[in-house]
Order: sequence, then C-alpha cells, then structure tokens
Amino acid sequence: MGKPTGFLEYIRKDDPSRCPEERVRDWEAFHLSLPDDARAQQGSRCMNCGVPYCQAGMMYEGRTFGCPLHNLIPEWNDMIMSGNRGHALSRLLKANNFPEFTGRVCPAPCEQACICGIYGSSITIRDNELCIIEDAFANKQVKRRRPPQWSGRKVCVVGSGPAGLAAADQLNHRGHSVTVVEKEAYPGGLLTYGIPNMKLPKDVVKRRIELMTDEGVSFVCGVDAADPAVAQRLLREYDAVILCCGAGKPRPLGLDTEGVSGVYYGTEYLKAAVERHQFALEPAVPTAEGRDVVIIGTGDTASDCVATALREGCKSVIQLVRRPEKDYLKDGKLPLDYAHEEALAVHGRDPRRFAVQVKELVKDENGNLAGVVTSDGDTLPCQLLIGATGFAGCREDVCAAFGVEADRTVRTEAGRFSTNVEKVFAAGDMRRGQSLVVWAIAEGRTAAAEVDEYLVGYTNLMRCM
Repeated sequence: MGKPTGFLEYIRKDDPSRCPEERVRDWEAFHLSLPDDARAQQGSRCMNCGVPYCQAGMMYEGRTFGCPLHNLIPEWNDMIMSGNRGHALSRLLKANNFPEFTGRVCPAPCEQACICGIYGSSITIRDNELCIIEDAFANKQVKRRRPPQWSGRKVCVVGSGPAGLAAADQLNHRGHSVTVVEKEAYPGGLLTYGIPNMKLPKDVVKRRIELMTDEGVSFVCGVDAADPAVAQRLLREYDAVILCCGAGKPRPLGLDTEGVSGVYYGTEYLKAAVERHQFALEPAVPTAEGRDVVIIGTGDTASDCVATALREGCKSVIQLVRRPEKDYLKDGKLPLDYAHEEALAVHGRDPRRFAVQVKELVKDENGNLAGVVTSDGDTLPCQLLIGATGFAGCREDVCAAFGVEADRTVRTEAGRFSTNVEKVFAAGDMRRGQSLVVWAIAEGRTAAAEVDEYLVGYTNLMRCM
C-alpha cells in the first residue's frame, strides 16, 4: 500500500465521457482518459485490504461480488500509484487475458465488493484496468508470446466469443495447436456482433485477434458447427473440442407476430447495426432511421439498442420496462446509463416507461407493424419493435450435431467442463447460461486448464472456479 491515506485524501474520479449531444452523431468510443497524475491518485485510493473482497468473484443471491477472474487488483493499483506501469501490466495479465474488453464492458462487480465503497466511493478499478492495458498497447509493451515448443496436440474451439478466445489463448500459450471455428464472417462473437462500437470499438477486438494469430492461434470463419458433417470432421481431426457458442437463443416475447414485419430481437438488431455501420454490409434487419422504435426490456442489451437507434436517426424511441420504477431507484434516484443520457439530449426525455408491457401489435393493411398496445391501454406508434428480454439458452442444433446432452445449457458434471461425449468440453454462456463477459473469460480459462490436463495428464494453468 503505497499511500495509506490515499482513500482519505482523494475523491473518486471516473473517466470522463464525451457529451451526449456530440457522441450520438457518430459511432466512436465515448469514454475519455484521465491524465497520468489523476490516474495515480485513483490508484492511491486503494486500501490494499487485509481481505481484498474485490478479488472474491463469488455469487450471492444471484449477483456477482468481486472479480470472477480473481484479478490482483490491490497489486496493480499500487503500481499505478508508484508509476510502474510495466509491473502493473504483468500483474494484470496474470489473471486476465483481455483487460481491454473487461475494462470497457464489464459492470465491475469488483467495485461493488470494494471496502472503500462501504462508507464512501469505491475505487475506480475498471478505469484503472483499462488505463494499464491501453497504455501498454500504446507504448508497445504488449508483445507477442509464443510457446517455446509445441505439444503436438490439436484443439478446436467452436465459437470466438470471450469464452472461446480465453480458452484458445490459454491453450495456445501452453503449447497446443489451437484452431478457432466461427460461423460468422468475422471472429469475436458477441464482442464483435453484440456490443456496439461506441462501447467496444471493433478495432480493439481486431487488435487482439491479430495478436493471437501472430502467437499461433488459427481462426477459421464462415464454418457452422451445427452441420453434423462439420461436427464429425472436427471430432475426427482434433484431440479435444471446446464448445463456446454462447446462449444466444432469445427468450420469446409472448406476442402473436405471425404475418407482422418489423419485430426483431435485440441481438438481431445489434448484429445488423454492426454489419451495416462497421462492415458496410446490407443486412435484412432494417435500420431505425425515421422510425418510431419501441424496445422491450431492461439491462445492457436494451440500453445498447436505445443508443443504436438514436445514432441511426430514429424518429422516437421508447423503452418499456416490466418492473416498477421503485425497483431501480438508488439512494432515492433513478440512475441514467449512457443511452438514457443520450435520449434525454436528443428527445428531451428519459425513454423508459416502467410497469408496462406490450399486450398486442397493430399492423397496417400490408402486414407492416404500425403500433403497439400497452398494458396501460394506450397505443404507441411503432414501426420497429425490439425485444431485449434476455435469453432462453444455447443453440440445440450445435448440441445435437456433437451429440452432447443439453437442456437450457450444456450438461456437465458439477464444477467441470467435460460433456457426455468423449473429448468434447463446453464453456462460457453455453455451459453457464446468460452471464457477464468476465464470467465467460473465467469459464474459458478454467475449461482450458481441464482440457490441458485431459491432453497431457496434468496442468499448470490457473483455474478461476
């Protein structure tokens, strides 16, 4: 603990953001960085607790407290304060393969467990983490790490989201030959297709993919392992297969959508927006430009849909939340996330309506969506309805192709990642269910340790759970 009184002397200072009126005009990242002296002060606020709960990574009443990766948070906070960014990087990479992702999109359960936050404000752990890794990339301190020798074992990772990338990264550094198979045109999974560019720039994902490729990982896109012929070929050619296909099956809206155009799920809409605005493609899902948009649900996906609709130039946007407003109050106030700030700036009001649901759809004579009738009895104009109500589980077709047992998720033994099929493992949301990016990375790291042990009889890879 470099400065024992740091938490008394300095107040919490988050990374600043571009003003909402400016950032809604483009797709660029909206967070800015603190200067180095201010960042050092934020690092010095860390109390280096005797029991650092920020590293706990435990579940309590369905919520995560502390970092599932067991990040060495007090250590690299101390290094930030002392100006030793190189040592801070080495401690950060001990536990986290991709701090440039978690530093941007993780909801920071580590900060919820911070002792400093009991009677004051928690440490800016997420911002500090992002500062370390981005400073390292900028100063070319992130260097290629190839294993000194190869084991001769071949592993196929199906899916290139955070769990698949983490498993691939770990096993590659262990010396196994790793191939990542992805059904989409670009690797990255939800990091590429499920999170808008302003929250996670696609060049950041591309930078990591290119580094992993340089280190020896092979990426093959446009291959769908749900094809039984593809699955059987992978089982023949590889010594182990890890399924990391996510939990992308959306939860049904419970509405009669037959014969109605203009109704989509949040993941469909966000993916189409990425394809349109980042990759210059023409997806079937329409843009929100000039349309009245209604979004059902709360959480990150719903907020990302609001922010995306605003950038596409929607005529109006309303977010319908099932639960009452009182359930979301914090210290008697209703928090605003980045999308709600932007809606206020563009349309002059918070887009959320609480304790209301969609009861039925209104369509025109051509079957196009024209409006929605709410549980309050009013009709909202709507030409684009987006359901962001969560996910019902993993894809059954991939499970069937490999012959693995599954219900909502792939079945594995408690605390393990092996499936009922020899040499087939599962990790991430596909095994755990819908969760956080940081949990997916933790799953991928732990699955890699189990696969490594399966291949060579022992492992020195760290397990996170």
